[in-house]
Amino acid sequence: MIKELSYNNQYLPRALEQLSSGAFLTTRLGEAVNTMTIGWGTVGFIWQRPIFIVAVRYSRHTYEMIDRSGEFTVSFPLDESLKKELIFCGTRSGRDIDKFQECKLTPRPGLRVKAPVIGECPLHYEAKVVYKQAMEPALIDRDIDRAFYATNDFHVLYYGEIVACYMTESRS
Repeated sequence: MIKELSYNNQYLPRALEQLSSGAFLTTRLGEAVNTMTIGWGTVGFIWQRPIFIVAVRYSRHTYEMIDRSGEFTVSFPLDESLKKELIFCGTRSGRDIDKFQECKLTPRPGLRVKAPVIGECPLHYEAKVVYKQAMEPALIDRDIDRAFYATNDFHVLYYGEIVACYMTESRS
């Protein structure tokens, strides 16, 4: 069962709080599907549109996929049930392994994008990229630069217009 929601629904505060523990950012490029764990992101309203902003490092397999496909999904567990899977998907590359198979995650088709959502999660956002911005290293606060970019592996910020938000019955 799918229950469509507004992007700023009653679960949004819980979802944003969950980000510090992780959520699944999923992309699809042709037949290739990949998910990774994100711990940073935000939801807001820009250009009279609901926007989900995610940060993806150039070095990540997801970078090329999201850059070329122009869309993504973010799936939230909203509890501790997928902690092991979030750790795994945040430390392994989809270039080398099938994270869905390794973690026994179920890709469910997106409602309005080609990228799937994670079937074991109850809350999903689907987004189409409307803007992307490479980080400008000279403009980053020195403390943040030292803490997160010592190897110069910077992020690209993807602004995705939220085209669907919904709850499903998770398969966990």
